[in-house]
Amino acid sequence: MHPNASLLTTFYTAFQKLDAETMATCYTSDVHFTDPVFPSLHGGEASDMWRMLAARAKDFSLVFDGIEADEQTGKVHWVATYTFSQTGRTVVNDIHASFIFRDGKIARHIDRFDIWRWSRQALGLKGLLLGWTPLVRSAMQTQAAKGLAAFRSKK
Repeated sequence: MHPNASLLTTFYTAFQKLDAETMATCYTSDVHFTDPVFPSLHGGEASDMWRMLAARAKDFSLVFDGIEADEQTGKVHWVATYTFSQTGRTVVNDIHASFIFRDGKIARHIDRFDIWRWSRQALGLKGLLLGWTPLVRSAMQTQAAKGLAAFRSKK
């Protein structure tokens, strides 16, 4: 197994245990993270996002497969199932992640998933009707950013 594949296994095994501290050690200090809800996190913001999500996780489970990695890039397929705390609704989020490595750590992490599918599960009727619109996507991103800022201010 390539060392970067082992790194991804370590990252997702820690994620299964909601061990955000181990996840953070897999990142470079200047990592750049992107997903549909958190479109651009840098360095400690990315690690703190995982800390926040781990601290808030309810009824959480995660499975991962399809790890591929070489010296420069990698990818993983993962599925997280959890209760969305704001609505109490169950979400099954199917995610494809891609990575760029530097010096044996993750320097770039991009998670791709269907935001409309996620919003239908997390938000119910509002997500079904409006989850695909830029307005609702922007509102979700703004709320997520505020939540992360509040979490970081309490550290």
